[in-house]
Amino acid sequence: MRKLFILFLFLTATLSYGYAQVRTVTGTVKDSGSLIGLPGVTISKPDGTGSQTDAAGRFSIEANPTDALTFRFIGYTAQTVEVGDQETIDVFLVSEDQALEEVVVIGYGTAQKRDLTGSITQVKGEDIVDKPGTNPVANLQGKVAGLQVTNSGRPGQEPDIRIRGTNSINSVKPLYVVDGLLNDNINFLNPADIESIEVLKDPSSLAIFGVRGANGVIAVTTKRAKTGQLNFEFSSRIGIKDVNHRMKMANAAQFKELYDEQLFNQGNVEYDYTHWTGDTDWQDQIFKNGILNYNNLSVSGATERNSFRMGLGYSHDEGVINHERHNQFTFNIADELKLTDNFRTGIVLNGYRAQLPVERGVFGAIQAAPIAPVYNEEYRLYHTMPDFQRAQVYNPLLAIEERKNSNIRLNYRVLANGYAEVDFLSHFNFRVNLSADYGFNNFRTYDGVVAQYNPDIAEDDKTDYVGNLLTAVSQEQNKHYKYQTDWLLNYKNSFGLHNFTGLLGYTTYIQGMESTSARRTEGDSGLPIPNDPDYWYVSIGDVGTQTGNGTGSEYRTLSYMARVLYNYDGKYLLNTSFRRDGSSAFALNNPWQNFFAIGGAWVASREAFMEDVTAINNLKIRGSWGSLGNQNVGGNRYPMYAQLTAGNSAVFGNRLIPAYGPEYIPDPNLRWEIVKSWEVGFELAAFQNRLDLEAVYYYKNTDGVMTRVPGMFGSIPGLSNLGEIENKGIEASARWTQPIKDDWSISVGGNITTVENMVKQLSTDGFQVVDGPSRTNTGQPIGYFFGYIHDGIFQTQAEVDQYPANGVVGGVFRPGDIKFRDIDGNGTIDANDRTYIGNPTPDFYYGISLSSTYKNFSLGLEFQGVYGNEIMRTWNQSQFATINFLQDRMARWTTPGSSNWEPILDEGRANNRQYSTYYIEDGSFFRLRDVTLAYTFPRETVSRLKLKNLRLFLNAQNVFTLSNNTGFTPEIGGSATSFGVDGGTYPVPAVYTFGLNMNF
Repeated sequence: MRKLFILFLFLTATLSYGYAQVRTVTGTVKDSGSLIGLPGVTISKPDGTGSQTDAAGRFSIEANPTDALTFRFIGYTAQTVEVGDQETIDVFLVSEDQALEEVVVIGYGTAQKRDLTGSITQVKGEDIVDKPGTNPVANLQGKVAGLQVTNSGRPGQEPDIRIRGTNSINSVKPLYVVDGLLNDNINFLNPADIESIEVLKDPSSLAIFGVRGANGVIAVTTKRAKTGQLNFEFSSRIGIKDVNHRMKMANAAQFKELYDEQLFNQGNVEYDYTHWTGDTDWQDQIFKNGILNYNNLSVSGATERNSFRMGLGYSHDEGVINHERHNQFTFNIADELKLTDNFRTGIVLNGYRAQLPVERGVFGAIQAAPIAPVYNEEYRLYHTMPDFQRAQVYNPLLAIEERKNSNIRLNYRVLANGYAEVDFLSHFNFRVNLSADYGFNNFRTYDGVVAQYNPDIAEDDKTDYVGNLLTAVSQEQNKHYKYQTDWLLNYKNSFGLHNFTGLLGYTTYIQGMESTSARRTEGDSGLPIPNDPDYWYVSIGDVGTQTGNGTGSEYRTLSYMARVLYNYDGKYLLNTSFRRDGSSAFALNNPWQNFFAIGGAWVASREAFMEDVTAINNLKIRGSWGSLGNQNVGGNRYPMYAQLTAGNSAVFGNRLIPAYGPEYIPDPNLRWEIVKSWEVGFELAAFQNRLDLEAVYYYKNTDGVMTRVPGMFGSIPGLSNLGEIENKGIEASARWTQPIKDDWSISVGGNITTVENMVKQLSTDGFQVVDGPSRTNTGQPIGYFFGYIHDGIFQTQAEVDQYPANGVVGGVFRPGDIKFRDIDGNGTIDANDRTYIGNPTPDFYYGISLSSTYKNFSLGLEFQGVYGNEIMRTWNQSQFATINFLQDRMARWTTPGSSNWEPILDEGRANNRQYSTYYIEDGSFFRLRDVTLAYTFPRETVSRLKLKNLRLFLNAQNVFTLSNNTGFTPEIGGSATSFGVDGGTYPVPAVYTFGLNMNF
């Protein structure tokens, strides 16, 4: 009895102590990968009682020091934490299949990433929405392995996009897919309306797109309403642009020194600078700080039966040259109605109205002589240039100020996607998509008479005129349309450990355009056409001067497709796809082409022998092979039907009859280009999913590049599938996410892509594509630079006499000239000594990202760069005028030993203007692409403001760039066969913005 009493006292004391120590424990529960708070997490105590986290992942619970709290959430590994003396507990739950559960867009549907065998990278809309730029793809720069984005600083300009290299001499552009509708661009989309962007790169994900898949696919999904209460979102940001890198041009004193020396070397007298006393920095004159302002408002709501979202956007984006403005209105509407439990219908609308900028170049500002004054106050006219460049170079402000607001360029576009789908027989789904894209463009231009001040005119009136002395108006209207229908039958089922997802589809596509244009000048009455937009129509002016043109085309495809995704027990995966495309382009010859792919993967981490390897959460080894198509062949939608071109005329009696003939003769077996592609790689998630790593080796071979065949039919060339282009390389991406303590975490990521491009065959022997300084021919990378090798400067006449004879245009070599290497060793410097001197395709490109969150603050930095490519400088190769000099020319050759790189100042020596390594520059660069600092207000604060969320942010883009080129930017895009050529490329400015996002 006494022992029982003692035991009772002991237990009472123990319980009393425990209850005396009961305390309130608070904290947050977050996803270990994204570090986002998890709502609805169950927190259980040993006695079975517990609590749940709120919408932000926060919790509060009464607990004893001896309690162990268990945190459970569906899809995450449960975690138990001893309370002890802790009053604050922050828990990071690890997803059981974190990245693998991610749903990504694939061709004509979606799938979990865990079921795929190919390379698909997803970028969330929230990762690009705070970035300046009206084109969403511009903000993917540096984010995705395998995706090379070359941006332009011009407002509204579409970036140059290449996925895993350049496949063809005819095109580089990828296919865009917006909510299922196939398209050529996404300029019409507001970044604030984007839910996610998927970049599809490998054959197993691209083959389902048939003739349009070879250049890669960028698939965009716009936002939908989330189930719950009505929600309003508003975002706004304002910013400023600045050209933070200027070209180093000669000032007035330097120009006079260099120009006088050039005249002396040419045997001319010194120039009379009486009227040319200016010291003008023309870059300062044309550049200004551009203002940008983006505003977006959306409303969304969803019930069990209906979901609706509408987004409206307005953007005002100025260029860094005065009077360049891009104004854009957008709307997005998405509505889905669930008529029954298994039948749904909906519609998605996107609308766009844009006023495009009047594009002005920087060419004049870097060529104009700094000795010319800007403006003459007496005549109230802009000053002309000196006579030695007057015919070729104009005062840069004439085009900017005197021709300001003389162009109206309006774009209108509406895209609609209506769909209906039904679930039946437990495992089947049938969906019909009806899509349309209609665009209308209206351009009107006024050409006025432009006057300038010319001090060289002998008369008292110093007014001079530039260009045409008659006013004129031009007008153009065009429309383009696309219609698409998709009939898709889906099947999904599991049989034991066997899991199937299947697709059968039938789709049609129609694309067409119509365009008309006209022009008139003022009449004989001498009355000019008024500089008033109300009169900028071709009904004004002299009807006898009217010219006009019109064109149109329509292109159709009809396709069948099938796809099977299979996995056994989640370990062994097989993806197959097939598409058969029929095209109106080959209706009389070979209208059908087949495309297919197969991919396999082994999820090694699910094997029994990996169960004890706790460090590895997922390890997938995968590969795919396929045949892809490319129908983008230089804008020629009907290659079997050559255009007629003017030929030799014939005389019959007194009549002259013009003759026309085909531009080329097509091969009767002509077909679209085919890209045979394969890849092999792996995916790894490790250390509680804190590490994500992907790496692949890819290979692409374009078989049957569509190319001209010279001399095939006498003077008329042929068109056949003779070319072959190879691209191969490695792409890899990695990310590490690390919680530090409490509310502090960091994340580090990066990606890198190597590219090796080679033309294996082009056409007949010796055939090459000539595009300025760029060449494309067998045995070299596409669009390589072609010219002479700079081998130093001739220092003396004796050195000239000992060197091979000069057969280059420009006459004999003289001291001070560039010495060209005798490549063929035949003792003569001639055109045969031109060779490969540079490659615009980089050896590799990369991106690096750093991010950190602390309490309510977040900081993100993104770096981006390319390495191993060259730039060809062409803007200073004028042979008809003396233009301003780079400051580098101050180190020119003057006497023996003075320079071994910069030639003598003598524009009459054509040798020095030949394309050579003298004009080649390093295109490698490293850039701080983006910095974002944001603060999210605490829930208690925003609740008092009657808001759901409020976030402020500062963003800076292109803060600094490390590069070795002389131009405004090392980012220079171009066409398939000519890119990386700097002819005075528009700057990519630094952009600084402040903005806010709020929900209410």
